[in-house]
Amino acid sequence: MSESQKWTAVDRYIEERLIPKDEALEKALSANRDAGLPSIDVAANQGKLLHLLARMQGAKRILEIGTLGGYSTIWLARALPADGKLVTLELEPHYAGVARRNFAHAGVDGLIEVKVGPALAQLSLMAEEGEAPFDLIFIDADKPNNPAYLGLALKLSRPGTVIIGDNVVRDGEILREDSADDRVQGIRGFFDMLAAEPGVDATAIQTVGVKGYDGFAIGIVS
Repeated sequence: MSESQKWTAVDRYIEERLIPKDEALEKALSANRDAGLPSIDVAANQGKLLHLLARMQGAKRILEIGTLGGYSTIWLARALPADGKLVTLELEPHYAGVARRNFAHAGVDGLIEVKVGPALAQLSLMAEEGEAPFDLIFIDADKPNNPAYLGLALKLSRPGTVIIGDNVVRDGEILREDSADDRVQGIRGFFDMLAAEPGVDATAIQTVGVKGYDGFAIGIVS
């Protein structure tokens, strides 16, 4: 068994024991595939981790940057109380339409607002209009813009806000200072900002699994 096969098998083992089958989530992944969306959703155990982190935080307001078909969004929305709210940002109208149908099927559409268009413009407008701060922010969109997303996320935060950034290791490519990949440079800039930002206490974790070798960063605003 290769290393990647072992990682996948362990993920499946975890899912079989700790993550019960869920028709709405499985339907969302199926709908995403049928609609031709890229297969880059978080893994089930990663989705549940987001759910648990939101519950631990006691989040009532969540911001997600990067909706895709809404798989991670459903995990996060299920952590909200009945009067909670999740704002999710998606560039592609087609993806947003698939996500909205998935939310309705999962019964969480009443908790979610989907904003369609460039995330940087959406975030800037939210900050300018005095959007109330969020309790948890999940950044999982185009990686070259990660530094800008982080800067705007901080404007929409409060002391105690948790910020999570996904896909921050990229098979270890973040070590390559001279990388020509703008996604890698975006992640490196994201790390540089976290390192220089006195108002955020952060760390990052490497992960292996069905999605390969990657990782996520997590910080709390002071």
